[in-house]
Amino acid sequence: MAGNSFGDLFKISTFGESHGKAIGVIIDGCPPNIDIDEAFIQAELDKRKPGQSKITTQRKESDTAQILSGVFEGKSTGTPIAIIIPNEDQRSKDYSHIKDKFRPSHADYTYHMKYGIRDYRGGGRSSARETAARVAAGAIAKLYLKKHGIEIFAHVSAVGKIEAPNVDASDLSALLAIREDNIARCADPATAKEMIEFIDAVRKDGDTVGGKIAAIIRNVPAGIGAPVFDKLHAELAKAMMSINAVHGFEYGSGFAGSEMRGSEHNDLFFSEDQDLHKMHTATNFSGGIQGGISNGMDITFRTAFKPVATIMKEQQTINEAGQETTISGKGRHDPCVVSRAVIIVEAMAALVITDQLLKQASYNSDKF
Repeated sequence: MAGNSFGDLFKISTFGESHGKAIGVIIDGCPPNIDIDEAFIQAELDKRKPGQSKITTQRKESDTAQILSGVFEGKSTGTPIAIIIPNEDQRSKDYSHIKDKFRPSHADYTYHMKYGIRDYRGGGRSSARETAARVAAGAIAKLYLKKHGIEIFAHVSAVGKIEAPNVDASDLSALLAIREDNIARCADPATAKEMIEFIDAVRKDGDTVGGKIAAIIRNVPAGIGAPVFDKLHAELAKAMMSINAVHGFEYGSGFAGSEMRGSEHNDLFFSEDQDLHKMHTATNFSGGIQGGISNGMDITFRTAFKPVATIMKEQQTINEAGQETTISGKGRHDPCVVSRAVIIVEAMAALVITDQLLKQASYNSDKF
């Protein structure tokens, strides 16, 4: 079990390294006759690609997706879809100084101990460059979810201690327009300006900073998910925690819910015309999931990202001989990853919901 695949029915396997010839993904289980909009896939990749602003890494990659199989005349055929994304701007020499040293808080040491070998060029397989393949797969999942009227929206809700206020989520299209109008990808313009200035100052200081991404999944029907070990929020948590630099996940009220009383936290039920399919709750502290199964309300969650481990400051470390030494960052790195990670969070959420919808069809094909 190498850990390079995700999903059960809508299953993806990614491949490639940061400084290899290409990265890519194979999608197995995509239903046939889905309209495969290549322009949409590329637009999704453009939101994650490096070099897009002054607050991201300056590595220049077009992240141009090439579909090799599984699509005919613009539609999925039901066979495996293979996508590759060539690497175009590797500077492997930027990493020659660490070939026998372990960068603090990176995967260098753990990969070396597990495999006895590591690709030190950009971290190899442990590099966040791998996530471009997930975004490509997530774009196809979004095209499937579009047929079901399901929307996914995420934005940067915090950078360091700068927190955005709760935004009005009644119109996700409007929020998307606001988010894409600033390089911080925050849906609150005033907070976005503050975030950008702060990240730029951190970059100039040779340091990095973490942040948080808030997400909403809308129009998921009630009944998606499973009890006990395969709860829907557990699947989302696994998806988010698999993203590079993620150190935290919470859904609904999250950790704040532990400070509330049951009388405050319970989401009271209401219905329209006594129709169970038109149920709603007065509050949504459950985050759209109860007992591990969706209840039809918005699914809400937040993901926390640690600061990027590579900093342009000298740090204490050890080398492969176990000797103490020092190391400092070189090359091109993000001072804060969250603006590029927004689309990765959306992609992983889309993969989870698509897989769950396909599973549910086996339980109740008339409903889903």
